[in-house]
Amino acid sequence: MEVIRLKHIEKTYSDNGVPVHALRGIDLSISQGEFVVIAGPSGSGKTTLLNIMGALDKATEGQVFLEKEDVSDKSKDEIAAFRLEKLGFIFQAYNLIPVLTAIENVEFTMMLLGIDEDRRRERALEVMRDLDIEELAEKRPNEMSGGQQQRVAVARAIVNNPSIILADEPTANLDSETGANLLDLMEKMNREHNLTFIFSSHDKQVIDRARRLMILKDGLIESDTVVAPTE
Repeated sequence: MEVIRLKHIEKTYSDNGVPVHALRGIDLSISQGEFVVIAGPSGSGKTTLLNIMGALDKATEGQVFLEKEDVSDKSKDEIAAFRLEKLGFIFQAYNLIPVLTAIENVEFTMMLLGIDEDRRRERALEVMRDLDIEELAEKRPNEMSGGQQQRVAVARAIVNNPSIILADEPTANLDSETGANLLDLMEKMNREHNLTFIFSSHDKQVIDRARRLMILKDGLIESDTVVAPTE
C-alpha cells in the first residue's frame, strides 16, 4: 500500500531577497513497510524533503499525499491532528521535554490526543518494555545518556502506532556502537510491525542499512535504488 506520494514538489526560500531553490520538482512514491534512506551532501535538500513528507513544512508548488490524503491544502489544525495520529518523528537533537520524565515524554502525544491517563500510562509502559527502557521511566533527560534519550524519543515516536516514522539524522549525536544498536532496534520494528521508516542522513552506517537509497543533489533525486538486504 502506498503511504506517501509527492507530485512535482518544489520548495523555494528567500535568502535576503535571493531565491534559493531547495527542491526542484520531486516526484516519488513510498509504500508501507519500506526502509528508505535519503542521502546527499549538505544543502542537497534532504531535510527539506523529509519535513515536507512529514507536513512540517509546506511546498512552494506540488502536492503531498499521505495515506492517499492530500495534505497540501489542509489547515494548520488539520495538519497538526494528522501528524499526531499518523506520523512519528525522531530528530538528531532528541527534542525531549527537559522538565518531564521519560515516561511523561513518551505519553506526551497521547495526552495531546486526549487519551485518558490510565490508558496512556499503560501504553507508554508497554512500548518502553518493548524497547528495553522501562527502567528509565522516572528519569529526566539530563539523567540519561544520549543513546537512552534517543530510545525514549523512538518510544514517543511509535507510541501512537503511526504508519510512518520520519528520522532526521537520528544517529548524528551518538557514538558508532550506540548508533548501530539504535538502527538494530529500528530494523526490528520495521520487520515485526511493518512500520515505514524514512531517514535523512549522511551517516555511512545508516546508508549501509538502507533497503531503498535515494541520493539527492541540488534539490533533485540523482538516483533511487532498491538495495538487496544483506544476509
